[in-house]
Amino acid sequence: MSRRSGILEFAVLGLLRESPMHGYELRKRLNTSLGVFRAFSYGTLYPCLKTLVANGWLTEEPGNTTEDALAAPLTGRRAKIVYRLTAEGKEHFEELLSQTGPDAYEDETFAARFAFFGQTSRDVRMRVLEGRRSRLEERLEKMRASLARTRERLDDYTLELQRHGMESVEREVRWLNELIESERAGRDLRSSASGGSAQQDTTSGATGGLPRSGDDPRPDTPDDTAT
Repeated sequence: MSRRSGILEFAVLGLLRESPMHGYELRKRLNTSLGVFRAFSYGTLYPCLKTLVANGWLTEEPGNTTEDALAAPLTGRRAKIVYRLTAEGKEHFEELLSQTGPDAYEDETFAARFAFFGQTSRDVRMRVLEGRRSRLEERLEKMRASLARTRERLDDYTLELQRHGMESVEREVRWLNELIESERAGRDLRSSASGGSAQQDTTSGATGGLPRSGDDPRPDTPDDTAT
């Protein structure tokens, strides 16, 4: 399994832990909540859902809302399929949440892991945040060394681009420092954030959390029958 498909499965399991959803709603939540998933299409999402069902982590159930019941005969389409997390799926997701190795804080995965910090224990959050900070501090040191070696050979625009990249990493390190300090002090993230700084988006990929299930109303005319 590729890292990208693995993190998609992780995010789908995490969203379905909040509440059952149909595919259209899942894709919308993925696209609007995490930038890393904006390029995903139904052609990617549904094979992922089928895999999770085959693994026993999800079940498929026909939609049972009044809207579904009325729309299906009129359009000739099947009722939308609702995906629900199984007990085995919940156990698997909790196992994934407990992991703190490099896969938890690399660029491709950190945003998704951070989005589900509300479901993650404090000690795991600390290890992931400290791992991410350590990785970025290593990157920053290499960038500074590279810039010092090549500064005289770079034109102004290339030099400015490198500075911009360094500043982006420095901003995320400062943000991580604030989060780690809050975690160590046992402060709630919402009450400790100043001016929304703890929810900032950085070039390196850190984002705020996923919206809760009730924050994003369902669209009026979704089309998400599974094939």
